[in-house]
Amino acid sequence: MRGKTLNAKAIASPAASPPRSAGRPALHATGPALLLLASGTAGLVFQVLWIKQLALVVGIDVQAVAVGVSSFFGGLALGGWAFGRLADRSVRPLALYAQLEFGVAILGVAATLGLGLAPGPFARAQDAVGPLAWLIPIALVAIPATLMGGTLPVLMQALRPALSRTGSTGGGLYAANTAGAILGCLLAAFVLIPFLGLRGSALAAAALNLLAGGAALWLRTRTDAGDAGAAGPAAPLPAADAPATGKAGLALALYAVAGGIALGYEVVWSQSIVQFLSTRSFAFAMVLATYLLGLALGSAWAARRVDAMRDPWGTLAWLIAAAGALALVEMALLGEWLMRGQSVVERWVLASTGQQLLAMCARFALAALCIVFGPTLLLGAAFPVALRLASGSGHAGREVGRVVALNTVGGIAGTVLAGFVLVPWLGLVRTLGVLAVAACALGMLAVLAGPATRPAVRWGVAALAGLVLAGSALVPPERLAQLLTRARGGELRFYEESRGGTVAVVQQSQGSNRFNRLYIQGVSNSGDAMTSLRYMRLQALLPLIVHGGEPRSALVIGMGTGITAGALLAWPGLQERVVAELLPAVVRAAPQFKGNYGLTQDPRMQVRVRDGRRELLASAQRYDLITLEPPPPSAAGVVNLYSSDFYRLAAGRLNDGGLVAQWLPLPTQNDEDTRSLVRSFLDVFPHATLWTTEFHEMMLVGSAQPITLDAARIQARYAQPEVKQALREVGIDSAAALMATWVGDRAALERYAGAAPAVTDDRPRIEYATWVRRDAFGQSLSALLGLRSEPPMQGASGEFIEQVTQERRILYRFYSAGLYAYEGDRKNWLEDIRQVMQADPANPYYRWFTGGGSTR
Repeated sequence: MRGKTLNAKAIASPAASPPRSAGRPALHATGPALLLLASGTAGLVFQVLWIKQLALVVGIDVQAVAVGVSSFFGGLALGGWAFGRLADRSVRPLALYAQLEFGVAILGVAATLGLGLAPGPFARAQDAVGPLAWLIPIALVAIPATLMGGTLPVLMQALRPALSRTGSTGGGLYAANTAGAILGCLLAAFVLIPFLGLRGSALAAAALNLLAGGAALWLRTRTDAGDAGAAGPAAPLPAADAPATGKAGLALALYAVAGGIALGYEVVWSQSIVQFLSTRSFAFAMVLATYLLGLALGSAWAARRVDAMRDPWGTLAWLIAAAGALALVEMALLGEWLMRGQSVVERWVLASTGQQLLAMCARFALAALCIVFGPTLLLGAAFPVALRLASGSGHAGREVGRVVALNTVGGIAGTVLAGFVLVPWLGLVRTLGVLAVAACALGMLAVLAGPATRPAVRWGVAALAGLVLAGSALVPPERLAQLLTRARGGELRFYEESRGGTVAVVQQSQGSNRFNRLYIQGVSNSGDAMTSLRYMRLQALLPLIVHGGEPRSALVIGMGTGITAGALLAWPGLQERVVAELLPAVVRAAPQFKGNYGLTQDPRMQVRVRDGRRELLASAQRYDLITLEPPPPSAAGVVNLYSSDFYRLAAGRLNDGGLVAQWLPLPTQNDEDTRSLVRSFLDVFPHATLWTTEFHEMMLVGSAQPITLDAARIQARYAQPEVKQALREVGIDSAAALMATWVGDRAALERYAGAAPAVTDDRPRIEYATWVRRDAFGQSLSALLGLRSEPPMQGASGEFIEQVTQERRILYRFYSAGLYAYEGDRKNWLEDIRQVMQADPANPYYRWFTGGGSTR
């Protein structure tokens, strides 16, 4: 959807100017192009910010975000229509343009601040007035977007190009505006948000709007364009300058539908390309930049040729139909060759620059070039042609306003239809086929409308349509599932393409161990291997065991494989067990994983399909335990579940003595980022502890009240038959082994976090952190294990303390062996792992690593 902003905003097509006034030079197209460059940059920065904030206001649920984001595009459409008409009556359109830019700057910052404060009021309003609560995010986004939609029609009227050059000049300015969008996309991901945060980025975008507005006023004083129509509205251009076809309305309609198809492509691409990317925001920024680059280059190329075209209808038909055909062909040809090519490019860039981030971005860019760039190049080239055909009167502002409005409405319809109807019903491959066939149908309408279209062109488009129709039927609908399975290795057990993304379960093996792994959007989200079983069981049961009261209720945010939430079923004292999961397909995939106690079929478990943050905002329900297990914090859109703002929200939903347990993965970020994650937790919970749940994972447990480790209570709770069995299966065969996972208290965590900046909703720095270094995991694990102290148990016997000490000695020897393995030191690894297996030969967790035991 992000690329849609540029389609709507980049319609301005100034070229020729009205007769110049005495003593003043004519307005040259370079000035408006620079204005559009700044405006496009600011517009996309605001769009990125508001989409991120809308996810926090209405929840990350795809349909909810779509409704909120549609208000942005609706504002653009309204602005294009209303201000396009107003522009025709304006006596000083450049001054009006400047006022709109100043308004966008002020209201854009206000909307950013308002959205930051809106989650709580929106949730309370939904409880009070239901759907009327949507007026809050709609108003915050639509009002500044309306002004954005009006800037280009007003600027168009200020320039009033001759109709004979509308297509060429419009195409050139479209390219300039789209170039600004590319700049805004990259600036937001690589510079603004990482260094300035959301509010700071909004101020930077507003500064660009102010610059554009000021430059427009300066241009008005330097040219006669600012006084165009000083005696009244501009008169229409001569009738002789009007298109000969007289079918501007049909061209507008075709262009609007083509815009919807183009945004439908983007919906499909956004889900199908992810298995060739990572979940980092950098990856998605590179894809969006490539999408916009195709539009810009295609438009710039066609703009030089559009005025000389003898058959613009036939050209438009070929461009739209060929874009659909190429998108379908690329889907059919996708294969392992692309992944091999990505590896080659990554190695070459890394060897040339030594920069891991640049190497990964090159990898992402290659995938985007192979999947996205070609069709968008053709779609960009179609813009100047469509603009030439759609120009029918001398009212430039009104015409551009209509194009803005219709194109934007078409884009909204295309996004909703593809995302919420076609993909859930037909899947990604079939949806792409439907869109390609629809594009060819548009092409057929275009060639039939063109009076000068040669029979060869008409038959050629018809033949292309036939080939696309056949191809859409021949490309197997499970194409992406096959690619995923071949890329990851193993056997496909479950696959679903839903409104929230693709969800797959693949059976894989490591040595003699076989396990199932969950892939969401092509990216691994854990599985049911022994390593996963261990940390997930501990994620639920350890906090319940050390809880100072009698825990009766628990909430798990993030179902995933269902192992953490399922472990709650092993605790006999719980009266309420709740799990919140964003994707319905993940819930349906849960039966594929062992060790989750069949939670989706157990009536004791409440499964709520909604975003975890939204679950806490929408419900005042309180819990004795809230355990958090979202995807890794570096994944796009996830960091807000690791922010101090979110922890304050979670803390507000705890009963007295309640605990929050946060999964802390170590390999997914650098050590300095892990310190920031810890700082965010410490800023909210005055009492915090650290536990090691697996070689690669740790867990933070926090509370508003002191966390007391009562040895007798811990031993009694561990001894509960179902709890004991669940933990013994993952190598925790005694209460002493459980307490051996203790690392340190708040004082130790304070030493580790130091002066690291906290992760907040406004400063989601982890999402934009530098790429993970090769030595990052070992550095983080060593630093955290170096914090270890004796667990401050109360009432522990000398025998129990000795058992804990012995268990810790074995566990840390195992971790030492693991670190040696990472360093490639086989000799020391072998020595340590032998000592571990001699000390605890039956432990299933240790045996899993040595191939001595299977999880099956």
